[in-house]
Amino acid sequence: MTEPIANSMKWTSALSTRPSLEAAIAEVVEQAKESLQATPDLALVFISSAFTSEYARLMPLLQEYLPALPILGCGGGGVVGADRSGITQEVEGQPALSLTLASLPNVKVQTFYLGAEDLPDLDSPPDAWINQIGVPVTAQPHFILLADPFSSRINDLLQGLDFAYPGAVKVGGLASGGGGNAQTGLFCNYRLYRKGTVGVALSGDIVVETIVAQGCRPIGQPYWVTEGERNILFGLEEQPGADPSPYRSGARVSQKRTPLEVLQDLIQNLSDADRTLAQHSLFVGIAQNEFKQNLEQGDFLIRQLLGVDPRVGAIAIGDHIRPGQRIQFHLRDAQASAEDLETLLRRYRQQSRHSATGALMFSCLGRGEGLYGEPNYDSHLFSQYQPGVSLSGFFCNGEIGPVGGSTFLHGYTSVFGIYRQP
Repeated sequence: MTEPIANSMKWTSALSTRPSLEAAIAEVVEQAKESLQATPDLALVFISSAFTSEYARLMPLLQEYLPALPILGCGGGGVVGADRSGITQEVEGQPALSLTLASLPNVKVQTFYLGAEDLPDLDSPPDAWINQIGVPVTAQPHFILLADPFSSRINDLLQGLDFAYPGAVKVGGLASGGGGNAQTGLFCNYRLYRKGTVGVALSGDIVVETIVAQGCRPIGQPYWVTEGERNILFGLEEQPGADPSPYRSGARVSQKRTPLEVLQDLIQNLSDADRTLAQHSLFVGIAQNEFKQNLEQGDFLIRQLLGVDPRVGAIAIGDHIRPGQRIQFHLRDAQASAEDLETLLRRYRQQSRHSATGALMFSCLGRGEGLYGEPNYDSHLFSQYQPGVSLSGFFCNGEIGPVGGSTFLHGYTSVFGIYRQP
């Protein structure tokens, strides 16, 4: 007879769409406690921006039900959680509250708040960042980060944390509102913050894996960057002899051209539908692995194409670029986004030999029903490939997740943090 695993990790989420904040809190707490059937060690709360005027009431009300519990959360244009039947739902543009409770045996949970003024200079040593977080690098922590999009210096924070904790997985998102002048809400240990970043470091018996679905498909072939300065591309080198697969790299030859020439030829050879799409949904993927020959989905950091200079044939992109890197043009639409996520989910299921316990989804406001024309697309696709794994999260103003070993702020992306025991 098989003995049950002692001290196993447990993770559950609950969702309420009640328009009364008091009623919504009571419902999610009751549902989550009933489902968890264990003492929680961490709570995560995501609240719809439809409740913006009541953000200040959330923590005091929640503390009555869950006193002395490490808690982290933020407001979002939409929230994700499981309804009473256990089915994950994405609720956009209406009142909703999502609560996740996790029982994490042998895991140290340390929450923190960082204002922009607290961040060390980027030239500071790792110890300066470690002292701000309060977790030694030997603890090998993983992070969940929720930040204000306007005042957090989030890119500096991600760069600093990668420097100080190079092996740590960092996922999260920027708090989002319903547009206009809606105020940001960040929550940490029963306090409301309007600026900065809240986070939690998890160390001990916990493994975090990620899926970063940037929602694009490649067109053309990869190119070597021969000339580049800051975020401006001046020269590209073709790689002919490539496999028909759009991610296959061929042999390097000296056939340099301006990026604009490459782009014009590429667009000319697209289908009518893709040519139309390229007018408003054209992106640049930057390969993150300098040595990998056969590039595939997940190997590129997707960045916006900001503009062109027809005088010199240069293009500007939304990130720094340097000679020697490889780039490939990409297109984004609903079909590409769906296929990208499914490819990554299928690959994760094939490669993972362990069962996940819980997961968090940080999805761009530009995805969801507005992109797919139907609700719950990303979350239900995740559940098809990871049945029984509790999923929660929110719709972000920017998504935090790793590509190629470094952590980036993304757009139009769904980032999944997947949690299990070692």
